[in-house]
Amino acid sequence: MLIGLARTSTLEQEAGLEAQKRMLGAAGVEKLFVEQTSSVGPRPALEAAIEFSREGDTLCVTDLSRLARGVHDFCRTQTRLAEKRVDLRVLTLGLDTATPTGKLMLNVLASVAQFEREIMLERQREGIARAKAEKRYKGRAPTAQAKAEEVRRMAAAGVKKAAIAAELGISARSVFRIIASD
Repeated sequence: MLIGLARTSTLEQEAGLEAQKRMLGAAGVEKLFVEQTSSVGPRPALEAAIEFSREGDTLCVTDLSRLARGVHDFCRTQTRLAEKRVDLRVLTLGLDTATPTGKLMLNVLASVAQFEREIMLERQREGIARAKAEKRYKGRAPTAQAKAEEVRRMAAAGVKKAAIAAELGISARSVFRIIASD
């Protein structure tokens, strides 16, 4: 059986998710698992897809980045699939671990993908450091602190902390911190 996995990091990436679904459908996927979550957090659809798979099945993804964030994560997932005798197919790369060459190339490309990510993060850190040195770096806007007066007003009116957090779109911890700082 050809099992598909489609993933986007955020709910806003609906077009990307639909494109993945179309590609996987065109590839002949019979059972599709879909998730909209970061690859560094829990991956319930990936877990379900691996659990669902049986010996002789193939897990199909559109791109390597839809499966894993780095070499370690990829190797862990690939090992789990291999233990179940489930192959992996990556559509955009035209690779399939059903062949020895496919296994080799997939491992090489996973290493290259991790290298690219590390280089990108290094450049990002360098850019931030340069901006800080030039006093141009502001960082992320403190969203909760910008709403501190409204938090205090609502708390004084007797609104529960969880309701304040939900209403203002900030975390309950931020509400507690603001109130505690008074």
